[in-house]
Amino acid sequence: MRKTIALAAAAAALAGCGMLPGRQGGGGEEKQSQAVTEKQATPTREPDQEQQTAAPQQGQVIVGRETKVGAGDMFGKARVEITALKRQGKTVSLNWTVTATDGKVNLHNGMGSGPLDFTVSAVSLIDPVNAKRYRVARNGTGQDAECVCSGTQGQFLESGEASTLYAVFAAPPADVTKVNVEMPMIGVFTDVPIS
Repeated sequence: MRKTIALAAAAAALAGCGMLPGRQGGGGEEKQSQAVTEKQATPTREPDQEQQTAAPQQGQVIVGRETKVGAGDMFGKARVEITALKRQGKTVSLNWTVTATDGKVNLHNGMGSGPLDFTVSAVSLIDPVNAKRYRVARNGTGQDAECVCSGTQGQFLESGEASTLYAVFAAPPADVTKVNVEMPMIGVFTDVPIS
């Protein structure tokens, strides 16, 4: 009896680790999409860490514009600058900075896919050549799948404050060298080159 219990306990432990065939677990052979791997390499949504990740790209503005930004009854003027649109294997990473220039800028709840989505998940890339839209990658397929992107919860920028944001997408075909970047509340940046 003890031998049977010991074997059952060992099998349960191995299954939890993903060591037995057909069992999911932390170290198993689960097939993961490129987006999941990219998310693991992406910083958490802590504002300080986002600043550190984007630091090497500061000063390399690809395209920018002054615009009125906000959601609800809170609008302010901001400078929005795309600092990177970089192809990495089967993904494309987009980095941009929003700097409040006049008034209070609300990024809290205006760039997500729904009213309680405090991320930038509604940002998309548009391939005008192939008439295709690329949405932000997700770390799974269910309703609870999180976007591989920045969070905006609590981001209300006062004049002079900046927020560096990112989003990861599936890469367009290799012959596509420019896309349009559509951002809720901000508008469309056309012909942004992919590096």
